[in-house]
Amino acid sequence: MAKTILAVDDSASIRQMVSFTLNSVGYEVVDGVDGMDGLAKARGGKFSLVLTDQNMPRMDGLTLIRSLRAMPAYRDVPILMLTTESSAEMKTQGRAAGATGWLVKPFDPQKLIEVVKKVIG
Repeated sequence: MAKTILAVDDSASIRQMVSFTLNSVGYEVVDGVDGMDGLAKARGGKFSLVLTDQNMPRMDGLTLIRSLRAMPAYRDVPILMLTTESSAEMKTQGRAAGATGWLVKPFDPQKLIEVVKKVIG
């Protein structure tokens, strides 16, 4: 059975690139259009990994991570930030919120695949 990944980003082109990249190596990807949508989808299903952007309308990535970490089902699920934010301060906030790792956009598809395989196999 394919591992399912929740990809949350307000950019349709980023969601399409993430889906295309990860589908090509056998992962199933469910899209979330912003943090609120991602949280609703997380509540409705079980994901092996969550990828989230930081800067989104309605709910940002850090708030989404904190919300997911408060749910028993997502306490141990890897969560990767995939964002244009790359400051040390933002990464520190991400770790404090519960992020497992950090990838900076624009991302290299091969690097994304490597990181995902490393985190969830």
